[in-house]
Amino acid sequence: MKSISYRDVDINGGFWKNRQDINRTVTAGAVYDRFYDTGRIDAFNVNWKEGNPDKPHIFWDSDVAKWMEGAAAILSKEDNPELEEKIEWLIDRVEENQLPDGYFNIFYILFKKDQRFTVRSDHELYCLGHFIEAAVEYCLVTGRDRFLRLMEKYVDLVYDIFCVNNSAGFTTPGHEEIELALMKLYRVTGNRKHLELAIFFIDNRGNNNGEAPSPYNQSHLPVREQFTPVGHAVRAGYLYTAMADVAIETGDEKLLYACEKLFENITEKHMYVTGGLGQTHVDEAFSLDYFLPGETAYAETCASIAMVFFCQRMLELTGDSKYADMIEKQIYNGALSGISLDGKSFFYTNPLSIDLDNRIKDGNSSGEDWFPGEDRVEVFSCSCCPPNVLRFIATMGSNIYGREGDCYYVNQFISSKTDRISITTDFPSGSVVNIKADVKELRVRIPEWCDKFECNKTYTTEKGYAVITDTDGEITVNLNMTPVLLEANSLVLDCAGKAALTYGPVVYCIEGVDHGEKLSQLYLDGRLKANTEYDEYFGTRVITADGYKKINQGLYSRYSSSNYKETRLKFIPYFGFANRGRSDMQVWVKVR
Repeated sequence: MKSISYRDVDINGGFWKNRQDINRTVTAGAVYDRFYDTGRIDAFNVNWKEGNPDKPHIFWDSDVAKWMEGAAAILSKEDNPELEEKIEWLIDRVEENQLPDGYFNIFYILFKKDQRFTVRSDHELYCLGHFIEAAVEYCLVTGRDRFLRLMEKYVDLVYDIFCVNNSAGFTTPGHEEIELALMKLYRVTGNRKHLELAIFFIDNRGNNNGEAPSPYNQSHLPVREQFTPVGHAVRAGYLYTAMADVAIETGDEKLLYACEKLFENITEKHMYVTGGLGQTHVDEAFSLDYFLPGETAYAETCASIAMVFFCQRMLELTGDSKYADMIEKQIYNGALSGISLDGKSFFYTNPLSIDLDNRIKDGNSSGEDWFPGEDRVEVFSCSCCPPNVLRFIATMGSNIYGREGDCYYVNQFISSKTDRISITTDFPSGSVVNIKADVKELRVRIPEWCDKFECNKTYTTEKGYAVITDTDGEITVNLNMTPVLLEANSLVLDCAGKAALTYGPVVYCIEGVDHGEKLSQLYLDGRLKANTEYDEYFGTRVITADGYKKINQGLYSRYSSSNYKETRLKFIPYFGFANRGRSDMQVWVKVR
């Protein structure tokens, strides 16, 4: 099954139309402006001098490249001379400052020109990867290939250094990303050298040709022997995406098997209920099986976005709806929580619990404990997440439809249209999805969370899809969403005696701003007497449910089941937390 590109899909209403409008009118400009303020844009002049402010960093190229890719995707849907002018200015600077042999990296040209490709951890290939993705996107959107040719020249240099002359100080990137970018470049140009270079980096990772094996960057084992996620979660996600990409192109069964085992292990032992990935701030990494602390969760926004990329490829490889289910979990929770509702500020990390008092010890910050931030900010010193969210939302349409011959797939329920299918729905607020399809066969995903899937057409089921051959007239699907309580595996210590509330794919949480008291005093009634209503501020439903407040009798007292007072709890979508000021927050709520 091949995903239909966002370039051939128009999102024309509902939840994601609103998010894309904010992305286009607010986020694109906000991210660029903060990159301008912090010197990232001016760095492309490659003229920084000692004593000037804003010294360029090794990863700044990648921050701006992701912005360029996201801006290019926005241009595919509208003429925007201002955005286009900014992209062209940046391309001018790349062309003007690119070295004669094709090399371009601002940090190295300024500070370490004679040390190129000697330090594995310095992000040269990572930055190139994001430049490649931006160049590919800009070429596909505008038809202009100047940027693409500049990057091809750079890739030719890398191919010679790594594959022909073996003259680099390392064999594989310290931060994976170029591998998946090379696959995009190959598919656009047809140049097999790009495919060969991607395969070279995949095949040599973990074979440790003079490189110290490290779980941190997934070089502890050859990739076909990696079945358990380890190390930096974003690097892992980009690597797994590239592994699946190569498997698509080559039919490599061992790569596919490794990818399937990695997905299984991630989702069954290492992933938060929100889809968050990266259990510890130490190395921004995966950790032990079932170790999923809520208050110190790292759950980097970029890791959730990388998981979407990985699942896109796995969905194409297998046609199995479980990968579309995971994309849905990420786009409504783990990835979307990384951006504020107004589109201007961001989270790098996404905790599942916030207790503001825990940040203060003896009236002062202890400096001993690490906690994720509780305030959204407009730019980070390492600001990879904001432009990643920009491109993620701009290309959301690529998640909706797929095609295999005369068979078309509906993977996500988003109001939209492509050449032969259209969807009208108010999902995720509502349960009804109306589809018009001029196709021979249509496959509509049956979500894993859906207990009662109804369709006005006769269907069979295969790999989690309703297979419909009678596509005349309107196809109506009812997903019959109701609030549902989830419990965690008993091995997840942090969730013992608690439940998480969901509505369809959306995970909910409670915030102190709605309750005016410590959330630790609140319990949810396990019988789940709940009501939902649409809330304009969040763009979807909020939920109120019966619960209890603990009546405290002192520091310690005899246990009594009567020491509780009935109350009503308000749940908001997790992606909307920390938008109304600093506040305590909990996804997992105690149940009584």
